[in-house]
Amino acid sequence: MTDKKQKKLAHLFDATQCVGCSACIVACAQTNYPDMLTGEVAGWEWLPSNIRKVTVERARRPVQILVQCQQCENAPCISTCPFGANYHDPETGLVKTDPSRCVGCNYCIASCPYDVRWSHPETGLPMKCMGEGCHELVEQGQDPACVAVCPVHARMFGDVSDPESPISRKLRAVKSEKLLPEKGTKPNFFVVVSK
Repeated sequence: MTDKKQKKLAHLFDATQCVGCSACIVACAQTNYPDMLTGEVAGWEWLPSNIRKVTVERARRPVQILVQCQQCENAPCISTCPFGANYHDPETGLVKTDPSRCVGCNYCIASCPYDVRWSHPETGLPMKCMGEGCHELVEQGQDPACVAVCPVHARMFGDVSDPESPISRKLRAVKSEKLLPEKGTKPNFFVVVSK
């Protein structure tokens, strides 16, 4: 009997392909927070989405990228949660939150170096990528909403522990980087910076 390698699901964002249309942001909001489509995330001044736009310096010029939960292997949101509400899904490696254990202290929001968690304005509970709608899609074998709607295929999602998966093949073919590697979080979110 051979041991089956554990899945490690990851996101890839290709900054060289993105046209800034925001379809992924809208799809995230519609899929995960349809009841809040007329609201905004406090401090982000944007739709209730798990994706946000940030500007980074690349080759001495500003470049806009989209960030979301990095699905970190060494996730600060897990280690700082005093109630064990944040955890790694044993089947997918994704960082998840158990709302039944969460008390809304939002330590996880404060501890995230990527600033990609936010507090639900009504429940006070922390929100993150992936939302429940996207988890359901992935459980059904589909891509998360942001990946499915991208008109220029600037996003991918898949198992990076499988060397033959489309995301693994793409990572071998392009130059990518992980955000804030100095934080030691070991993110599973890859940004393509050049072809």
